[in-house]
Amino acid sequence: MTPNTTVHQPAAGRATVQETGRRAWRPVVIAMFCCGWGGNQFTPLLILYRDAGYSVVTVDALLGTYVIGLVPALLLTGRLSNRYGRKPVMLAGTAVGLLASVLLAVGEHGTIWIIAGRLLAGAGVGVAMAVGSTWVKELTDADPASSPGLGTRRPALWLTLGLATGPGVAGVLAQWAPWPMVLPYVVHIAITAVALPFLLRSPETSGGPVTARGRRYTGIRHPRFRRVITPMAPWIFGSASVAYAIMPQIVDSRLGSWGLAYSTLLVVCTLGAGVAVQPLAKRLDRTTSARGVVVGMIVMSVGLGLSAVAAALRMPLLVLGVAIVLGAAYGIAVVSGLLELQRLARPDELAELTGVYYALAYIGFLFPSLLALLSTLASYTALLCGLAVIALAGTTVIVRHSRSHLPLETG
Repeated sequence: MTPNTTVHQPAAGRATVQETGRRAWRPVVIAMFCCGWGGNQFTPLLILYRDAGYSVVTVDALLGTYVIGLVPALLLTGRLSNRYGRKPVMLAGTAVGLLASVLLAVGEHGTIWIIAGRLLAGAGVGVAMAVGSTWVKELTDADPASSPGLGTRRPALWLTLGLATGPGVAGVLAQWAPWPMVLPYVVHIAITAVALPFLLRSPETSGGPVTARGRRYTGIRHPRFRRVITPMAPWIFGSASVAYAIMPQIVDSRLGSWGLAYSTLLVVCTLGAGVAVQPLAKRLDRTTSARGVVVGMIVMSVGLGLSAVAAALRMPLLVLGVAIVLGAAYGIAVVSGLLELQRLARPDELAELTGVYYALAYIGFLFPSLLALLSTLASYTALLCGLAVIALAGTTVIVRHSRSHLPLETG
């Protein structure tokens, strides 16, 4: 160790955490909830923006702008939180999420405000995923009474609740309340403004600086990261994007004036199923195999197969069932992958590797755009069948390596 690079050791702050009490994690998960809400509230409003005169290409570009803000935040803020602490980075990320909604609320005055809002919304979610998840895990693990795995499930659960609640509230307000392109964002601004000061009460878990040079991230170089986590990660949000970005288009002609409400319902059911199934994901987890990841991929493949059937039949009720299956696959996969990752990562690299994990997961958001491009060559039924086959191939790779290269601490 030489005095050239400053990093922090999360364990150093644990005495402070224990002195604060067992509820220190609550303000952090509420902030994560707000970031998730703000990041996903735009999704059901896509129909609204199209009806307001924006072209399909413009609306899709606005949706994708979110990822441009999110991925750098995922990859960079973990390192920043190691250097400066979890609290200041998470505070900044939550404030950025609030500012994003302010910009989106004034979006009627120019597309540039919507673009800026989407960029900042993505950045806020990236901070919540990379830094918030790590901070909650450290706060939870510092409590001797917490059960194994709770530090992993708790942030994933609250983030998913935010991702589900935001579009649910936004869609309902846009369908039935006044000022549909403003009021949804105002609600998010209000709840985030209330939650932000409470974040100051949670103790820092990244302790005093120590010196390090030439640090290598052992987790990302581990064979299980490449052969178990990487083949699964893109399907996490790939399943969700198929459920609430592709499937509504397939049945749109049968929905009439209920398109916005139906799209909102699909988002809520997909992510609601993801929330409901997360306790099961912990029970599936084994330190001696990747059973949870494998089960998640099997459910994913079944859901994609059913989505191909739904694309052929164009039945709204069947599409709703498909969304629930794909949401369950999302919930199992995201928690199982995090549990695998946290067994591989050192404490000082956990925030950064969590960011890498979620960056890989967000590759799945490219699926709708890719399928839209290919839809000129083949039907959505055929394309979704192909997606199911690819998922099964990935499942085979994971099964082959499920019991190999296990971390030393297993058993």
